[in-house]
Amino acid sequence: MLVSWKWLQEYLGKTELSAADAAELLGQHAFEIEEVKAMENDTVIDVDVLPNRSSDCLCHRGIARELASITGTPLAYDPLTEAVDLPHTDTITVHVESAADCPRFTALLIEGVTITESPEWLQERLRAIGQRPINNIVDATNYVMFAIGQPLHAYDADLFPKVDGAWRFAVRRAAVDEAVSLIAEGGKDEDRSVTLKGGELLIVDESSNTPIGLAGVKGGTFAGVHSGTTRVIIEAAHFDPVLTRKTARGLGIVIDASKRFENEPSHALPPFAQAEIAQLIAAIAGGTTVGFVDSHDSTQTMSEVLVRPERVNRLLGLTLSASEMTEILLRAGITVTEVDEGLRCTGPFERTDLHIEEDFIEEIGRLHGYDHVTSVQPTAVPLTEVNTRHYYSERIRDCLIAAGYSEVITSSFRKKDQVQLKNALASDKSYVRSQLTKNITDVLDKNASFTDLLGTSDTRVFEIGTVFHKTETGITEHTALAIGVRVKSSGYSGKEDKVLQAALDELAAELDVAIDWSVTKGVAETNLSQLLTQLPSPEAYDPVESAMEKQYQPFSLYPAISRDIAMWVSEGTDIAAAEQVLNAAAGDLRVRTTHVDEFTKDGRTSLAFRLVFQAPDRTLTDSEVNDWMERVYHAAEAAGWETR
Repeated sequence: MLVSWKWLQEYLGKTELSAADAAELLGQHAFEIEEVKAMENDTVIDVDVLPNRSSDCLCHRGIARELASITGTPLAYDPLTEAVDLPHTDTITVHVESAADCPRFTALLIEGVTITESPEWLQERLRAIGQRPINNIVDATNYVMFAIGQPLHAYDADLFPKVDGAWRFAVRRAAVDEAVSLIAEGGKDEDRSVTLKGGELLIVDESSNTPIGLAGVKGGTFAGVHSGTTRVIIEAAHFDPVLTRKTARGLGIVIDASKRFENEPSHALPPFAQAEIAQLIAAIAGGTTVGFVDSHDSTQTMSEVLVRPERVNRLLGLTLSASEMTEILLRAGITVTEVDEGLRCTGPFERTDLHIEEDFIEEIGRLHGYDHVTSVQPTAVPLTEVNTRHYYSERIRDCLIAAGYSEVITSSFRKKDQVQLKNALASDKSYVRSQLTKNITDVLDKNASFTDLLGTSDTRVFEIGTVFHKTETGITEHTALAIGVRVKSSGYSGKEDKVLQAALDELAAELDVAIDWSVTKGVAETNLSQLLTQLPSPEAYDPVESAMEKQYQPFSLYPAISRDIAMWVSEGTDIAAAEQVLNAAAGDLRVRTTHVDEFTKDGRTSLAFRLVFQAPDRTLTDSEVNDWMERVYHAAEAAGWETR
């Protein structure tokens, strides 16, 4: 989430912290920081808010509250501690079909607004966090959402039909094939109609039973705010997070509002949001609050949890006293009562993530600082049980690697196959794979031309992975093993069969079992899950105490170029010495030299070498490589050899 430092300072008040200081503290005690970016009039911090804190920290107030908890300095301004004093109105009614689907629905009527552009300060704040200003009313709803985390939606009250002097809202489940017209998504100009599958949650105009919004996901075009709007109704509600997530993901409409609803902000938040927006609209649009209606006075009851200091210290490896723990918890806004058994703790209403003792222990650990936790190496215990699949997978890997094969991990998704995904990641990833053979063939196609670079005579790969099948009874999956060989970059030639069969024979000997293979043009595949049922259960064994040290070296992403040189040398000339002469002349861009041929005739020996050139930062040109090869030829001639 993008966070404006100027915006945070409204909550923090005067502080000696800089944006960089704040980012560092958040990174040490709360969240990962992706980036701190200076803008013309602001600094923006990109905060990676994890799911366990998305209920209260996907907003500026939440991030500011975190900084206050970390530093122990109270917030200068906290809207969630302000009393909400909004007048009631009978001109709006709300009928909620199921309190489980919608625990709370509030609506606020404001009259006398003037629709204009938002003031520059508000537009600047929204642009800083990647939002597009629209008009002062819509911008106000977005501002409050990013301020305290509660999504809102605005309706033109004069376009909303009245029955018996009242605007009538309802919240219900959608019928199969029911349609709702939704406002355009960010950056798009056209609204769109969505046909529903049934079961989604809708906000409707109860007088006509017309869907006016997809609850928790996106507002509808019904009674949209426009340039002539003078009266608005502001909706702020709480919707079931699971239902919201299923709807948003199922329809592919994942926006800022749905992300917040699916992470279940506090039931108590809507009235605070209404108080905030009433104030803001009065300031920037000249509106006057007429009244407020609340369908359910439904606030979540925060559990009182016993936290035992001795358990805190045991789990965290600390030696904090009960009073020190109390001080830390109080900084986080947690109510603490010391009793004989320990500390009785209740989290603030917005912290819907604090349910069990471990939640409060985590608060103590992170706010105190995990750098204070001393690492303790666990005591080694003998291995008493071996996972069959892991054990035999490792034996297969060892066998194939020893035979010159490299393990690959390919994508589980394909453009077309048997099992289709409900929510595809992309148009070419709509299905999950039913076999490994096609993937291994793709790998061979892409890598067979690298034999010169790798110094191999062919390309050998294998993969152990899950595949999926559609059957009459449903979808099944199993682990498969596929092995592939390619001799020529132009494709399967038939020469692969002998190499592949040797690997299959070695594997059968290693496992001491007959394996049923499906072989297609140099690629063999078997059902490893089924094969494991034929193998004996592995006995406990001691893991390898030490492995050969390996160090990763980055490889170039740019193509390599090969050049051959053949030359007559004196009979008995040392091949390694000849190669050393050529390498010295070939320069730093030479990455491999392979001796490819040798024969003797009339007292002279012909040696042939293949030199491979590759740059780490660019694609080499023929002229560059030719220049280096000229140096190689000159070095050979200077050594008294005759190039052919």
